Amino acid sequence: MILRRGLHALGYRYRLHARTFPGKPDLVFAGRRAVIFVHGCFWHGHDCNLFRWPATRPEFWRAKIGGNIARDARVRDQLLADGWRVADVWECTMRGRARWPIGDVLGECAAFLDSDEVYRSIGCSSTVEVDDGA
Repeated sequence: MILRRGLHALGYRYRLHARTFPGKPDLVFAGRRAVIFVHGCFWHGHDCNLFRWPATRPEFWRAKIGGNIARDARVRDQLLADGWRVADVWECTMRGRARWPIGDVLGECAAFLDSDEVYRSIGCSSTVEVDDGA
């Protein structure tokens, strides 16, 4: 919500949760051919201080998180192939002990939107390693 308000205050106009797009991006900037996903670090397997593997049902969670990571990559590749630019904003940039000042997050988003860059990960881009448990 803070990100949406901040981008709107900076003059950026967008559509929310466009269902016609692969992966239903959180923000769609049609005039800029850009989308922004705001990823929760746990659900999308971000390798940061907000992610921790659950102790219960480890096989289920490894399959679930691994599937989410694979789906994110497929969706990103499809959007890029369709000529859209993609940014991922990670939850840890806005929450937790390592959060960034909101102005920095907004600045990164604005820099992406105003550029010709095709992909940007705001926050470190690495995801956790998902093994098959063997």
